[in-house]
Formats: sequence, C-alpha cells, structure tokens
Amino acid sequence: MLKPTGRVVGIIKRNWRPYCGMLSKSDIKESRRHLFTPADKRIPRIRIETRQASTLEGRRIIVAIDGWPRNSRYPNGHFVRNLGDVGEKETETEVLLLEHDVPHQPFSQAVLSFLPKMPWSITEKDMKNREDLRHLCICSVDPPGCTDIDDALHCRELENGNLEVGVHIADVSHFIRPGNALDQESARRGTTVYLCEKRIDMVPELLSSNLCSLKCDVDRLAFSCIWEMNHNAEILKTKFTKSVINSKASLTYAEAQLRIDSANMNDDITTSLRGLNKLAKILKKRRIEKGALTLSSPEVRFHMDSETHDPIDLQTKELRETNSMVEEFMLLANISVAKKIHEEFSEHALLRKHPAPPPSNYEILVKAARSRNLEIKTDTAKSLAESLDRAESPTFPYLNTLLRILATRCMMQAVYFCSGMDNDFHHYGLASPIYTHFTSPIRRYADVIVHRLLAVAIGADCTYPELTDKHKLADICKNLNFRHKMAQYAQRASVAFHTQLFFKSKGIVSEEAYILFVRKNAIVVLIPKYGLEGTVFFEEKDKPNPQLIYDDEIPSLKIEDTVFHVFDKVKVKIMLDSSNLQHQKIRMSLVEPQIPGISIPTDTSNMDLNGPKKKKMKLGK
Repeated sequence: MLKPTGRVVGIIKRNWRPYCGMLSKSDIKESRRHLFTPADKRIPRIRIETRQASTLEGRRIIVAIDGWPRNSRYPNGHFVRNLGDVGEKETETEVLLLEHDVPHQPFSQAVLSFLPKMPWSITEKDMKNREDLRHLCICSVDPPGCTDIDDALHCRELENGNLEVGVHIADVSHFIRPGNALDQESARRGTTVYLCEKRIDMVPELLSSNLCSLKCDVDRLAFSCIWEMNHNAEILKTKFTKSVINSKASLTYAEAQLRIDSANMNDDITTSLRGLNKLAKILKKRRIEKGALTLSSPEVRFHMDSETHDPIDLQTKELRETNSMVEEFMLLANISVAKKIHEEFSEHALLRKHPAPPPSNYEILVKAARSRNLEIKTDTAKSLAESLDRAESPTFPYLNTLLRILATRCMMQAVYFCSGMDNDFHHYGLASPIYTHFTSPIRRYADVIVHRLLAVAIGADCTYPELTDKHKLADICKNLNFRHKMAQYAQRASVAFHTQLFFKSKGIVSEEAYILFVRKNAIVVLIPKYGLEGTVFFEEKDKPNPQLIYDDEIPSLKIEDTVFHVFDKVKVKIMLDSSNLQHQKIRMSLVEPQIPGISIPTDTSNMDLNGPKKKKMKLGK
C-alpha cells in the first residue's frame, strides 16, 4: 500500500534547549570524542568532545547542541555541567525539573528587592478601599503541613435569619505590582510545582509562607467574596471586597472533620464549620443534578523515613467530607468572580474552560462498561454522570471507581483563555457556563490576573494597559497553559521516581490488580493499594511467543486458553528493573491466573532482576 511521504526542506526555527542525559564513553582508549544519550528518548544522541569522560561516566550531565551537519548521523554539541550521580534523589529531581522546563533557580536580587521590608505591618494606606473583617470567626482548612494557605472561610447567621458565607483569599496582588521584576518572574513561572518532597514556589517564601499565608492569629490582607444565602444555599446577594482578616484557626481536614462530628464541641469555629458543611452538601447535590462529573484518579501519598527521607510506605489518599466542603465554596467563589469580571470586561476577562470530549474519546469507556453488561451514556455530561452513578455491581464494588478512573482518561485538558478571543466558555466537568481561577493566587498566576481584574471592577485598585489588552492576555494564557501542563508532568515524574525508590528498598512484591486496558500483546493494570499503573507484556525477545488473539470490539485478549477482559482481577509481581541506569523502571509480570510459560511462580526470591531479558512497564500518564 502506498503511503504519503515527505521530507524536511527547511527549518524555520530551532527548538533546541540544553538536554539532560548520560555519557556513553567511547571504547577507544584516550579518545576525546564520545556520544551523549539524552534522557528524552525523542532526542537523538549527541556527539561531544571532552577530556573528563572517565569522571562523567555514571553521572547525569547537561549537553547543548551546537549544530547538525547535513551529512552527519548525530548532531554536535558540548558539555555544559555535571548534575551528579545517576539515581541520587537531588540529581534526579534536578533532571526532572530541567526536562519539564520548570523554572527553579533561586529568586534573583532584582526580584527580592520588590518584597516588603520586614518587620511588616498593615498601615493606614493599606486600609484604603478595604473592609475590616477581623471580628469575623474565620478559619482555614488545609492538608497537614500546609504553609501556603490561600483561602479561609466563615459562616454566620444574620439577624434576618439568612446566612452570611465568606470566602477570603490571600491578597497577593497587593504585594505583586504590575510589571515589576517580581511580577515578571511570577508570570514566567506561572504556577507553584509540588513534587513529592519539594515545592518550587511561584512567589518568594516571604510571601508564600508568611505575609500572604492566611495563618491563624495574625492580621492578613485578603480579597473576600461574601454571599448572603438562605438555608437552601440559594444566593440572595453577592459582595466582593478587599479586606483585612484575622483567622481564628488553621485546621487540617481531619481536625475540621472531628469538630463537625464531635457531640460536645459547640464553639464559634465548630458552629461555623457545621454551617458551611451543611450548605456545601446542598451545593454539591445541586451541582451534580446539573450534570457536574465526579471522576476519580488514584492519588498517592508517600510516607518518608525521618532520617533518610526515603519513601517507606505508599498509600492512596483518603478524602473526607471536609475536603468536599472546602472545594464547594472554592468552586462557588470562582464561578461568582468569573461572572463579575466577564460582566465588567467582556473582551478581556481571564477565564478557564473545559471542552467537551469528542464522542470517539469515550469508545474505550463505553466498550469496557458493555463488557460488564452496563450502559454508559455520553451524549451530555449529565447523562454521563447519571450513567456512572447507576453503573454499580453488588458483587464488584470497586468497579464504579474503575469506570470513573477510565472516564477521567477520556477527558480533554482544561485551559485558560481570554474572553475576547473565544466564544465557547463552557466548563464541561463542572457543568458551569463560565468559570475562572480566583482562589489560589499564592500558587497560580492566573488568579493574580483575576484578582487585578476584580479589583478594578469594584474600584479597589487601578488598571494598567496590559490588563485590558486581549492579545497580551492571550499570550499570558498560552504560557500559563504550558506551565500548568509541565507542572503536572513533573509531578507525575516525581511520583514515578519515588515509587521506584520505594520498590528498590522493598524488593519484589505481589499484589492484586485490575485490568484497565487490553492491548494487542499486553494488559495495562492498576494496583489499587499503591495507586500504581503498569503494563504486563506477553511477548519477550528470545522467547517463543504465545498465541495471542486480540478483539478490539469487546475488548479482550486471549492468551493460549485464558481470556482477559477490562476490569478483570489479576495478580502481578512488581519489581524494579535497573538494567538501564538512565531509564530505571517498574516491571510487572503476571502471577495469576496461571498460564504455563507466561505466569511466573509465586516464589521469585532467586530471580535475577538485572538479567538481559526484561518485561517493560510504563508509569501511568
């Protein structure tokens, strides 16, 4: 069959960057010319000249490309710097930050010069256009160990019997003024990046963990969104104001939950939390009735050894009612602010949308459900949400979670955009006609822009030319979307690396898994205990291939006499394959069901993990 072919006739712009990788030392003694193998498999090997080859062997290094002669198989480059020993935590973290283009250098003096001088206190000038809300019983609810507290809440009964609910967000735009070096650096970074043991801040620590963090018992500047609601969580009035607050408690989700559930606690904070929780349940129910999706992705938490900082345990995150409570009010604030800034600035509001997936995206989900005699409807978000709710199996309770994990994979990426450059505003996952990000300005630059727009809309701050230039705003959105995506990839790479460290110390383990996808020669499985995904391959080099029959319609894979379907329960063996130093990976093999010549025996204490024959594993996308 003829295939359309083409050739490169010219390159308009080089997209070269410095590359991380390892040196493949030349076999020729005393040679100065060597090949460098980049960590990114899409990049060709690079020919470099260096006298330090013996010291650079087994280390991660950075190399830059100088040119690529037309007649050469490889580009030419030069050694830039040595990052450290391969496999070491600091080295590998540096590699993943560089490879995902995450700006992580210490903040420059020029940037730091725009921070407030310490000791800092609220002045009379700061109080201009600002309401004093220090008397309110405001508290924050966050994960344990959180130092960058963006948001706090309050709820109280009004004299007319209605409820007043407030979402108070750190007033970051008060400290970061448009156009200065601090603003430019925050805009470039775009987002804070959370790795397993490290946080790469978008703004300097003085702001992120101190002056902008809404810690308890200190006065802090905030941007407040306050609603008057009836007891059925219907909004009667909305008010936005810059404010000064004094949080009465910084709670973890668990502590807040204990207060709500406690029979003998009735203090102001607890009463406020109960009020918020009650309203949140109504808001959530209403949102879900409109067609908002409740999807699932296995999130993992590592428990670190306090001395070595190596992962000693791995478990999926537990979600409480209080997680949902905070989320509901953050969503409500984001929607309220989105409406306000779009009313005021129809052409240059910074919004966030989530496009509906094309029907073809859902094929895998629909087929997988059908194989279990369940019907998933995907014509609207509401019909998808309802059919996911109905897709229960009394004999297989975990099935619903698996379907939701699969549904998550069908989704499109949510993106920031400028209202004047687009006419589709809809947020599919939240079933909201308009949405933005307002509630996390310490860790997202989008929220800083939204704060500035809202401040101008209510007359609390002055505008500046770039804020009302839709082309400039579109450029900002483009960078934010790129940084956001790279931060997600870097986070996943960090989880993957820590998972490898965990299994390196744990050795070989066998665990129950569920099949998420069947491929032509493999099954992709999810191990609920670790929230870990991997591929079990059934074809190996230098081994007779088993008889494989793949059916795309069901979907199923038949190996000899055993048939695998999506969501089948299997048992797999997990081990770390270190045969390729640069690309160490978790490898999975089938233990049960037993297939002669395929399944491995349960006792593998004397298996050679660094032998030449390997099955591969890919960590979840």
